[in-house]
Amino acid sequence: MEDMAIFSNSRILVVGGGSGMGLALTRRSLAAGAEVVIAGRNAEKLKRVSEELRNPAALHTAAIDITQEDQVAGLLGKIGRLDHIVSTAADIEGAYELLPSLDLKTAQRVVESKIYGPLLLAKYGAPLLPAGGSITFTSGIAAYRPSARGAVVAAVNAALEGLVRALAIELAPIRVNAVSPGWVDTPIWTFVAGDKKDDTLGAMADRLPVGRVGRADDIADAISFLIGNTFTTGTVLHVEGGHRLI
Repeated sequence: MEDMAIFSNSRILVVGGGSGMGLALTRRSLAAGAEVVIAGRNAEKLKRVSEELRNPAALHTAAIDITQEDQVAGLLGKIGRLDHIVSTAADIEGAYELLPSLDLKTAQRVVESKIYGPLLLAKYGAPLLPAGGSITFTSGIAAYRPSARGAVVAAVNAALEGLVRALAIELAPIRVNAVSPGWVDTPIWTFVAGDKKDDTLGAMADRLPVGRVGRADDIADAISFLIGNTFTTGTVLHVEGGHRLI
């Protein structure tokens, strides 16, 4: 996004801001003059990220589990004013299994992290946002190109996009959107492919029209667009290198 002026002097909550796509967004938001709160479950990880970014005064950390209503309510009750809320969080560890091996509790964790978490962020975050504010979630290509072993992730991503459309109506004029990433080289692939990560991503790169898999900055670009474009709401922005075409 060329014009980053909208980030200047804004306050952004980035859930999942300690790694991958969320961290890429955090870096560019800070560089553009925003005040950023990064939230996640691992306090030590958040501390390391803050140190890596040289502990800027505009960066704050909050260790919370967004699937727990009291924790979400507590954090947002203390934050005060916000301009934008972004969540890239997803707990998919163990979710990619064929049905005979699928553990229901694992499936429930996926639902909690990608449906209940965003729902709670909207419930307690919307009152803090101005009319021009925004909420942005991340769904994913699995909703459109599901695979064997991926039933839970496909279903949850599709459900999240339905939630986005409903919230865009209910919370208007606050804007609510989603980015749907394709295959992006982030740490989450450790849970998906294990030690076959590089080979798996390489094979997909050869298939995609753009000739590569995504990078965290590709998704941060898309989120930045949705934050800055005040005429976009209830939309799913696909950033997947042409994956839906193959």
